Amino acid sequence: MNIAVAQSGGPTCAINASLVGVFRESLKEPAIDAIFGSVNGVEGIIQDHLIDLKTMIRTNEDMELLRQTPSTVLGSCRYKLPDFHEDSSVYEKIAAVLKRRKIGAFFYIGGNDSMDTVQKLSAYFKEIDLDVKVIGIPKTIDNDLCITDHTPGFGSAAKYVATTMQEIIRDSSVYSIPSVTIVEIMGRHAGWLTAASALARKYDGDNPLFIYLPEVAFDQDVFLKNLEKAFEKNCNLIVCVSEGIHDADGTFICEFASDVGVDTFGHKMLTGSGKYLENLIKEKLGVKVRSVELNVSQRCSSSCLSKTDLDEADHSGAFAVNAALNGETGKMISFVRTNTSPYELSFSTADVNIICNQEKAVPLSWITKDGSDVTDEFIRYAAPLIQGSVDVPTENGLPLFAFRK
Repeated sequence: MNIAVAQSGGPTCAINASLVGVFRESLKEPAIDAIFGSVNGVEGIIQDHLIDLKTMIRTNEDMELLRQTPSTVLGSCRYKLPDFHEDSSVYEKIAAVLKRRKIGAFFYIGGNDSMDTVQKLSAYFKEIDLDVKVIGIPKTIDNDLCITDHTPGFGSAAKYVATTMQEIIRDSSVYSIPSVTIVEIMGRHAGWLTAASALARKYDGDNPLFIYLPEVAFDQDVFLKNLEKAFEKNCNLIVCVSEGIHDADGTFICEFASDVGVDTFGHKMLTGSGKYLENLIKEKLGVKVRSVELNVSQRCSSSCLSKTDLDEADHSGAFAVNAALNGETGKMISFVRTNTSPYELSFSTADVNIICNQEKAVPLSWITKDGSDVTDEFIRYAAPLIQGSVDVPTENGLPLFAFRK
């Protein structure tokens, strides 16, 4: 049989490592012939835009270069499949392509919305009695997929956030002028990545002094009082906020500043929480203040790759191949932490029906009672995921990456 693999959703540092895991393991299996890459996610299947990965990845060196190349070498999409009970036309196109290409397994590397695609395709194939295994391979810097300890991409993104915070801390502390630096970090409903800023601290009382996550309602008046009190002992304050922080009524803080659009899945596109708080502090406290939005750089920075992250992403791709060959379908690869110190991990599969369209939040027990920080439990959870460095090859003084012509 032949197989197909695709990448979907936002790019990360580790998504290509999962692709390499699928590819390398498939080469070992005599039951697998052609290994197709679907260009731009499931859209590539719909449009029959598939490439033979064996013509793109020819050597072990090609695999290793791709493995540590950030972003999605096959491209991505944010395509939402309809309910096939209401409109099956696109499903019929997908099934026709898979039959014509003799594809017996489809691997989809992605986050929450991608698992929605895995669920719908596996359900449709069961409905029409089409023997194509569909396996989801987790990927998201948001770390918000359920039934898995963590997701590939988060470790490297967390390492980038913590590293960048260390640099911002040093930059902001050179002057004796009272100041506030607001750092806005990705996270719509789950604050995992913002919480990772706590990894930057070197001692009790170190910056960032405040960390606000969307799991807890944000009170602007309390926030300003916290800053005023902190100024009694500190000159330079650093505050990290998730893009999705909201008040007790559920209104996103960024909505106080501007109109917010929505994407194809109906999710509000959030930006501007940091800028709004900057203006609020400037107006109410009258101190020097600036806001920094890490934006897309936190997703794909090769300068802060976590070796642990890449290795686990690679292994999850390989595990997915074996799961499909063992007859599993409608499943997502799940990361199972068997020990924290020393850190140990195993892999399993989980029913995608209880994963898709759900979000895993930071446990409230890992957030301080006043909602302005994370606890040591989070540090113990996250620290193992950022361990190890990767020596990225260079050319003419710049990182050397794989690419698709």
